[in-house]
Amino acid sequence: MLTRRTLLTGGAAAVGAYGVGFGLSGVRGTARAASEPVIIETTFADVPIMAPNATQKAMTYRSSSLSADLMPPTLRIKRGEPFSARLVNRLDEPTTIHWHGLRIPNAVDGVPFLTQPYVYPGDSFDYTFSAPDAGTFWYHPHCNTLTQMGRGLTGMLIVEDAADPVFDAEIALNLRDWRLGGDGQFIEQFKARDAAKSGTFGTVRTANWTIEPSYDAPTGGLVRLRLVASDVTRLYNLRLEGADAVIVALDGQPLPSPAALGMATLSPGQRLDLVVRMPASEGSVAQLVDVRPSTPKIVARFRATGASLTRTLEDVPPLSPNAPVEYDLGSATEIPLVLSATAEQASVESICGTLGYSFWAINKKPWPGDTDDPTAPLAEMKLGRTYLINLENVTPHAHPIHLHGMNFVPVSSSKQVVTKLPSDTYLVLPDEKVQLALVADNPGDWVLHCHIIEHQKTGMTSYVRVI
Repeated sequence: MLTRRTLLTGGAAAVGAYGVGFGLSGVRGTARAASEPVIIETTFADVPIMAPNATQKAMTYRSSSLSADLMPPTLRIKRGEPFSARLVNRLDEPTTIHWHGLRIPNAVDGVPFLTQPYVYPGDSFDYTFSAPDAGTFWYHPHCNTLTQMGRGLTGMLIVEDAADPVFDAEIALNLRDWRLGGDGQFIEQFKARDAAKSGTFGTVRTANWTIEPSYDAPTGGLVRLRLVASDVTRLYNLRLEGADAVIVALDGQPLPSPAALGMATLSPGQRLDLVVRMPASEGSVAQLVDVRPSTPKIVARFRATGASLTRTLEDVPPLSPNAPVEYDLGSATEIPLVLSATAEQASVESICGTLGYSFWAINKKPWPGDTDDPTAPLAEMKLGRTYLINLENVTPHAHPIHLHGMNFVPVSSSKQVVTKLPSDTYLVLPDEKVQLALVADNPGDWVLHCHIIEHQKTGMTSYVRVI
């Protein structure tokens, strides 16, 4: 049986040694004392996704100090400056916040029982940390994740760096589906037959909780476009029509130099930063399009307004770099991880609950992993050492694998040319073998799982321990 006591026992010493607690925090450039955290409430809301009917009992994050919008606020903090947030739970079920992609102390990673207790209805929990990396990240619960994320609990988190170049405009887009019926109300979140394949897709696509939104931006200007794939299932193949763009960052990590955008694949959990050169004539419209799987769908439109600024993409400099992963393959310890289906159909209670089925496995077992001890990590790592994860996907489906708390670097693949860039999420293709190098530089228990949430909750999840 998984209990708070059994799961916290193994990692408590390492977590305590790392420590948390800072004096000041920065949100949108405003200094706040630790005694004045940003208040983030989880609550229900009726939202106009499919007009004229309001979708009832969506779940959202609200913060009166940041935004009056119904959708979760985009949090902005400064790299290296302490940040404090107080989660107040106004739902009728427990929840937490996981800060996806941030290398922060284990005690504030937001995984119930593994790093913190549930935040029950009416209770609160304080998160205090300093983000070491600048870039585009996001936040979401790690409780009843399929329902809570599926009903709206996904927000963007932007970590700013004072050394980053300033562009003519910036637009942040939270990409996600909703499973709604024709009346605009929620339908069942998943179907077992789809969970056993690529996952259950939503029926309504949105960007920033809007179907095909349109944004104005300076004619001929350079616009930084930040994208987060916060959907529980959908993979995107993104193209830009009517304008040119370069990729400047992937998964929060700056590229050494901007790369021309052809088509970019974005899977659940991943992020993409583009710089778009807007059309040169006022009133012209560019559009971001998802061409996966066959019928293109418009994600968002961008309309050129005002006199032309006549910028060029050659003007785009690289972003300020984050810390590299200084791995040493010569001394690396190899860790085999095989992603597979499982013949075991019985429900297995995992870190984040269960859907009542087991369809997926890591190292041939659905959670709890490859030992009979339900509290044991998939692997134990020594602080400061290099590890090489030999990750093999023997299924006919893609799996975006996300590691909490640390970054890895893809160093080789059997099916594609890898970008040797630090990341926290890697989309493993069907039948692909990939090697991920990481340095165990953050003590604690860190979840490793597929970010197609149905796969996560039906067996494809585990955790590693750094001591």
